[in-house]
Amino acid sequence: MARGHHDVGGLPNAGPIEQTQHELSDWEIMADAVNQALGVRGIKRTDEMRRAREEMDSTAYRDMTYYERWIASIETILIEKGILKKEEIDSKLAEFEKKWGEP
Repeated sequence: MARGHHDVGGLPNAGPIEQTQHELSDWEIMADAVNQALGVRGIKRTDEMRRAREEMDSTAYRDMTYYERWIASIETILIEKGILKKEEIDSKLAEFEKKWGEP
């Protein structure tokens, strides 16, 4: 089985795993809350989140932070299940960017 772009453990030049604690920003706390709420409601499962991350474009995966990957995975799952449309998400994001600036 080929190694996925997300599976870097033990690879040469992969570098050490960052293990220092850091205080979560507000949006990271919100991402965790959304993730938990969708799980409790049965809308998404852990294995779906893992699949969505593993199927992500490798460049996008490497360029995203941990919680950015969560948000992208949640978006993918909600679109796949027909709960939201990509256009709805993009439109709302454009509203936020207009009001508060680019993230």
